[in-house]
This record gives sequence, C-alpha cells and structure tokens, in this order.
Amino acid sequence: MKIAVIGSGYVGLVAAACFAELGHEVFSIDNDEQKVAQLQRGELPIHEAHLPELLARHRGQRITFTSALTPPVADSEAVFIAVGTPPTAQGEADLSYVESVARAIAEAIYSYKVVIEKSTVPVLTSRWIRKVMLLDGAPAEMFDVASNPEFLREGSAVSDFLYPDRIVVGADSERCAEVLRQIYAPLTSGSYYRQSSPVPKPSGAVIPPPLIVTSAQSAELIKHASNAFLAMKISFINAVANICEAVGADIREVCEGIGTDARIGRRFLNPGIGYGGSCFPKDLKAFAAVARECGYDFHLLDQVMQINAAQQQRFLRKVRNALWTLKGKRLAVLGLAFKGGTDDIRESPAVELVRVLLKEGCSVRAFDPAAMKNAREVLPGAIYCESAYDAAAGADALLILTDWPEFAHLDLDRLRSLLAYPIVVDGRNLYLPATMAAAGFLYYSVGRPDAQPAEARGRSREEKTVAPVPAKVD
Repeated sequence: MKIAVIGSGYVGLVAAACFAELGHEVFSIDNDEQKVAQLQRGELPIHEAHLPELLARHRGQRITFTSALTPPVADSEAVFIAVGTPPTAQGEADLSYVESVARAIAEAIYSYKVVIEKSTVPVLTSRWIRKVMLLDGAPAEMFDVASNPEFLREGSAVSDFLYPDRIVVGADSERCAEVLRQIYAPLTSGSYYRQSSPVPKPSGAVIPPPLIVTSAQSAELIKHASNAFLAMKISFINAVANICEAVGADIREVCEGIGTDARIGRRFLNPGIGYGGSCFPKDLKAFAAVARECGYDFHLLDQVMQINAAQQQRFLRKVRNALWTLKGKRLAVLGLAFKGGTDDIRESPAVELVRVLLKEGCSVRAFDPAAMKNAREVLPGAIYCESAYDAAAGADALLILTDWPEFAHLDLDRLRSLLAYPIVVDGRNLYLPATMAAAGFLYYSVGRPDAQPAEARGRSREEKTVAPVPAKVD
C-alpha cells in the first residue's frame, strides 16, 4: 500500500522505516527542511537499534523523505499523523500540530483515505480531527479517522514495532478497519517473519501478534492507560524500595518474590532514580488532565508523579550521605539518557540530578555512549569524557545514573585504582552489593543495604595522598 507518515520524529521515523520494511511504499513528511535533507542523505537524528539498517535498505526505494504534504497525501491510501503533542503549562496535550495537519490533509483529499492517529493523544481526538476536516471541506464519505497507538520503547522501538505484543486498531467503520488490517497483514499473517532477513526476533516475542479492533475512543484510552500503569509499577517499586531501606530488606529479593506472580510480572519492577523520557511524564499529565475534564479526579496519577519526583531527591540524599558535603567535589557520572539504548535526554532523571549537582558546586565528569551531544546543549557546565574510566579518573565518587549494559560490566579493579575514593552510588542497581564490597568499594544502591569492604583497603600514601574516606552521615 501507499502510506504517508506525517512527522519524522521518534514515532514517525520508526513507523515509516518499519512500514517500508513490511513492503509498503512510504512517504515520510516533515516541515523541517533541514531534517528532511539529513534523512535524504541517510543521516539519522536519533539513536535507535536497527534503524540505520532499515534506512540504508529502503531509502530511495520504499521510503521517500519530503517536506511536501499535498502530493504524497493525495497519492496515499492511509495517512498517519505522528506529530508532536507536547504538554501545555497546565499539563494538557498541545494538539495544535495535530489540528494543523488535519486541516492540511483535508485540502489534499481527492479519494478515500484513512487518517490514523499515531501520536499519543487524549480520548476524543479522533472526533475533533474528523470535525476539523469536515469544516475544512473534506467530504464525509471520502475519509475515516482511526486510532492506532504505538507501544514503542526507546532503544528497542524497531523490534517493538515489528514484534509487537499486540496491534491496537481503533476504527469506527469496517472499511476503515480493513485498511489497517491490510497494512499490518505481513505481521498478523506471519509472512514477514518467514522472509530471508527479518529484523532479529527478540526473546519472548509472540508470532504472529494479535490485532485488536476497538472503537477509536477505546484505542485512545488504551495508550494512555498503558503508559500510566507502567509508570505506576515503577513508582510502586520505588516506594517499596524506600521501605526496604528503612527496615534493612533487599528490594532485589522482594522483586523476585512478587515478580514471579503471573498476575504481576517482573517487567518494570526495577527500582532506581525514577522514570523519564518523552512518554511517561507527558502522558501521565495529559491523562490526569483528561480525567479532570471528564469530572473525575484521578488521585492515583498524582501520587505516581509525586513519588517519581521524590525519588530523585532521595538519591541526591544518598550522594550527600556518601560524601558528607557536595561543594567542591569531583564526581564521575555514568549515563545522561533517561534509559539505556537511546540518546533521548527529555525529562531524564540523570540530567536533572547533574543539573542540581552543578548548582551545588560539584565538578561533574560525565560519560554516556549516545546522549552526550544532546546533553551538551542543556548541561554546558559538565565535562564530557571519552569513556567511563576517563570520567572516573581522580573522582571523589562514581554515580551510575543510566542503565546502559556496558556500565554493568566495568573492570572493577581498574575503576577502583582510578577513583580518588572507592565510593560508588548506583542509581540503577547494576551491581551486587557483595561484589562491590569484595572489590573494595563503599557501595550505595536503591532499596538494598549499603555495602562496605570487610576490611579497610585504603591505599598507602605512596600510592595516593588523600584524606580519609568520609564517614556516612545518617
């Protein structure tokens, strides 16, 4: 099929590349001329596994990047809206970009189209899109509006798209639903997975994935409710981790005990410094705003957001307890992205913590495998290093703020030799306390007892002239 995807941000670009991978002819449309030119050259604006291969395979073949909207829309059978919906000052989703695109689509319709929301939008947005298009002259019989929410995780978005847990189609007519069934037929029939070189199958993938047809309103709610529930799991386990610290329990053992319950599941039970990124913070605020407009005060969402904000402050107190004072301290920071596998620093807890540390008078030496370019724009006061070991050299403490896999496999002997003090404050629980204690570290993590070496392993004055390691302040 011929498909137009309007917006080449994170969702739009991944969707366009994956639709091309499924065999469709795709127009990726964006009004940012510079970004379009970049994509036409084969350069990617985001860090995402498998996306470079898909772009190299399909650019100029099945996928065309353009800033023109009318000809591609007129030529396509399905038009996906994947523009940004940033939060307003009141927390509501800003739908002005969606409205602008809907008006432009209305002017380009000369044959039947299915217009599909791919952006995360509040419930009833599909009705507003239809109303706007009708007011702008699009004949009612010439289009349908559907909702097809994405459930992509940054860092594994391509795999999530091609090996989804489910495909949700919100359509209010059978004609509209059938178009979307055809679009996803290579997945639901299993034919994509039988071809010679599909994107590698991730562990636990269900093949073929189920396609769930709902009303447009239900599909819109499914997206917001899913993200809210996952954010709630993160905040819940962080709250439990705080209780573990108070009573001397181990959150890792608690997670194993509750996560093996099939009704709960182990995923997203990962205590740390809180969630971030472009989805959870924005979507929770928007969902709470939708609830208020409907006359329902969704207190639970407010608590989820409050716990998340408080988690960063708790971690900052851990750093203070480990170092006593912060002013003048030289700190190594591993991780700036909001999670491993991406260069996205939007709403990143790591960035917020570094910002506070800089204000406190710390010298921050940071390393992130992908996010340093983006971080330089918002954290100009940090020093950016070439490796984790470069960041650690001479630092008073090492802070782990992002769960990049490589940070869980550092050479601990080398790390200890580089640090001025053997202090590690791990906001992602990448190491076992016993392992770190055995390696000679004072180790602080989330929801677990602090770990110290069995014996003092201070180096001699000949090795390094330093003051005694500061005691933990309760």
